[in-house]
Amino acid sequence: MSRGFVKEDDAQAPPIVPPRAALPPGSPNYVTPNGLAQLRAELADLEAERGAAEVNRAGNDTDRSHQLSLLHGRLALLTERIASAKVIDPATQPPGEVRFGATVTLRTRRGGKVGFERTFTIVGVDEASIKEGKVAFVAPIARAVQGARLGQTLTLALGAQPEEVAVVALSYA
Repeated sequence: MSRGFVKEDDAQAPPIVPPRAALPPGSPNYVTPNGLAQLRAELADLEAERGAAEVNRAGNDTDRSHQLSLLHGRLALLTERIASAKVIDPATQPPGEVRFGATVTLRTRRGGKVGFERTFTIVGVDEASIKEGKVAFVAPIARAVQGARLGQTLTLALGAQPEEVAVVALSYA
């Protein structure tokens, strides 16, 4: 059929599916038990949203088709992420050493705001949330402190000026 007989709206571009949080190539997809539960809850929500979109006949078929394509893309990425998940229970980590799942407090000793404390928990990439104090295990600060022991002093080269910090608290929830 000639393009002259096709409405422009019918030739809608395929949906752009937003990518999941970045995971470096070859890196395992570590998750906490809570992180896996969050991924499964997200999957249930997306499946419910897809079911509602498939049943809802109101509106334009092109818009509905676009919405379903987007949902299918998001579901495929999420299903892949869940399938690759390697659950690490923080309770099984060695006490006294910063590892995946640790909640760690660092106190600046030199090079930054001396005495400043920052506390964060090292989690999987999908669970990370700066607002909640959760940092992905692949983040530079998480990589810099992994393997450190309680009381150990480290040099962080995360900004323009190196900063010396001490691990002053460490726990696994």
